[in-house]
Amino acid sequence: MEHITLLIGIVIVTALVFDFTNGFHDTANAMATTISTGALRPKTAVAMSAVLNLVGAFLSVEVAKTISGGIIDESAGIRPEVIFAGLVGAIVWNLLTWLAGLPSSSSHALFGGLIGATLVSVGTNGVHGDAVVMKVLIPAVAAPIVAGLAAMAATRLTYRLTRNHDEADTAKGYRAGQIASAALVSLAHGTNDAQKTMGVITLALITGGVVAPHADPPLWVIASAGLAIALGTYLGGWRIIRTMGKGITDIQPPQGFAAQTGAAATILASSHLGFALSTTQVCSGSVMGSGLGRKGGVVRWSTAGRMVLAWGLTLPAAGAVAAGAALLADQGDWGVAAVAVLGLGICGAIWAASRRKPVDHTNVNEGPAAEPAGVVTAALRSVSPPPAGQTTTVSGESPATPAQAADSATTTAPRAKAATVSR
Repeated sequence: MEHITLLIGIVIVTALVFDFTNGFHDTANAMATTISTGALRPKTAVAMSAVLNLVGAFLSVEVAKTISGGIIDESAGIRPEVIFAGLVGAIVWNLLTWLAGLPSSSSHALFGGLIGATLVSVGTNGVHGDAVVMKVLIPAVAAPIVAGLAAMAATRLTYRLTRNHDEADTAKGYRAGQIASAALVSLAHGTNDAQKTMGVITLALITGGVVAPHADPPLWVIASAGLAIALGTYLGGWRIIRTMGKGITDIQPPQGFAAQTGAAATILASSHLGFALSTTQVCSGSVMGSGLGRKGGVVRWSTAGRMVLAWGLTLPAAGAVAAGAALLADQGDWGVAAVAVLGLGICGAIWAASRRKPVDHTNVNEGPAAEPAGVVTAALRSVSPPPAGQTTTVSGESPATPAQAADSATTTAPRAKAATVSR
């Protein structure tokens, strides 16, 4: 019993470490557009997001139930070692994609890790395939598309409603709206992502006989998971914030407001239904939709392509790492210790690599170099010229903010006219 209690403690600590990485990995979901448009200062934005993530963790337990008793069959002989191996696989993949600045899904990393470890240690009878399809795979495909279409429609509507108004004046109102919508996304993120760690810890407690099967997460589990994700959110995943805020498209305040509102609605609806979807995919889809929704907007399709590739690799990659960890952990105490040492070593190497080119709140808004217009972008631009009065830079991208557009209106007018003639 002592050994089991110690192992469950290790699993709980590892789950909270994953929750922490989930927090800084997914900070961009709520705050990337708010930071990139200057609606909030970077440190203020992540602090607000952290508090609301903590509050959101207490609002629902439906997603936690999906994790603890939906995807994995808790009665099929799942042991704490299996959960530990699954968490290690999820953490390693989270850190690798963070190093690359790719907003991949922490949720799918967790699902992939748990499924991979379970298949190796228990077999196919330990995984509810129908639940994986209905509550993970289908939402993974549908949610970013729905959120993207909603954001694109909302962006077109906002520009249409304000087409006869001064751009600088409307930008102020949209910045205020961005703060409110970012708060809503942060709250929604807490109701969805923090619950995933609650579900894993509850699953570990059930397999160790500490709580009854199908039990709700205890209050201390809810509080610890909320605090872990809030702390990770406060530290800020600046690399991914840069990609979301500057790497996909150049976001203006109306786009940011539309993207965040669409994402929040999608996430809250899925949390209510118990769908453990990827908030990262939802928010990324919304950002791409907002880029397509603005006339003359540019979506950097090479960055979007790398993101989609990472989404597709997340489940199998995290599952493969977890499967190897499960094979080792099944050897006994020394195997569990070896997995822990190897996991710490890999995480330390990733952190050391990240220090070579650090990204923090001081340089998070330094966007990537302009990407040449591809076939898709050129086609969209030819049928959707920029709104009247909006200047366009040589690369075909809009100024970063309306304030900068106003400041440079005099100097860029001849160049904008030339660009229009050439088109």
